[in-house]
Amino acid sequence: MGLLDRFRRVAPGRDRVSRGRSAETGYLVEWMRTRTGVEGFVEPKTTVTDVTVVLVAADGEWTRRIVGERGARRLARDLGIPVYDVGRTGYPQRMRDYDARRRIERKRAMEQELGEG
Repeated sequence: MGLLDRFRRVAPGRDRVSRGRSAETGYLVEWMRTRTGVEGFVEPKTTVTDVTVVLVAADGEWTRRIVGERGARRLARDLGIPVYDVGRTGYPQRMRDYDARRRIERKRAMEQELGEG
């Protein structure tokens, strides 16, 4: 706990975890708003993380956030986008293609920096 944490007011019934999750949800809403063709893929809880959701845009760009079980259901309802269970559907090919393109771009940028230096 930080020095000033005890002076910060927390609304009744809301702890730091729920505040963090609402921030995550806000980020996901904004991310979705600025992209097209977004679909959600819910990942199960693991020993390390709670339930997560991966949003994937039409071009394959993606983002992942921890949302919890209730947060995943709420996102599916509130965002109005298709949401899939990644255990049943797997990840979309466009997501893997996007990652492959990014690796190639990083490699080219690194080679270009080394060539100029």
